[in-house]
Amino acid sequence: MTGWEAVAVVLAIAYLLLAMKQSLWCWAAAAISTTIYIVLFWHVSLLMESALSIFYLVMAAVGFYQWRFGGNRGEGTPLIRWSVNKHLSVIGTTALLGIGLGYVMATQTSADFAYLDAQTTCFAVVGTWMLAKKVVENWLYWVVIDLVSIYLYFNKGLMLTSALFVAYVVLAYIAYRQWQQQLEQQQNQPNDGQLNPA
Repeated sequence: MTGWEAVAVVLAIAYLLLAMKQSLWCWAAAAISTTIYIVLFWHVSLLMESALSIFYLVMAAVGFYQWRFGGNRGEGTPLIRWSVNKHLSVIGTTALLGIGLGYVMATQTSADFAYLDAQTTCFAVVGTWMLAKKVVENWLYWVVIDLVSIYLYFNKGLMLTSALFVAYVVLAYIAYRQWQQQLEQQQNQPNDGQLNPA
């Protein structure tokens, strides 16, 4: 599977670079890379990671549609922050769901690292939703998700994917800093809409 893993990694990097340029082709790269990962994760018994890749495949289709037919491609959506209480609520609820899902995976399937796999899956779904909402702190969630994912992939022998996720950790932190700066600029602009602390 090393050859397929290499193709998936190259396409995942292409997705990031194209997305940074707001190229519509990023979604095609994401879709192909994700399809490979669906099979790859299933092959190494990371069943929830495989299921999560199906979710990402759907999101690639949604992203393509929004960027192609959504007018301003989401650029008009303001950055927002969530309150500490909302983050605690989201983290607590997601962790409990991950524990429940991990138990099912551990007792009913052949999944390896069932609890960690379930947690990264649940939090990645939440992180993706937060990203769509432009919640600034979503990038901090991704830093943690990606760090745990590195451990999972390394232990399953997916070295190229582990290296990719090291890059993801760095990029997520850089993105967090950039969104912080953009939020400050957004707040300093007169007559802008109020931020939604939600």
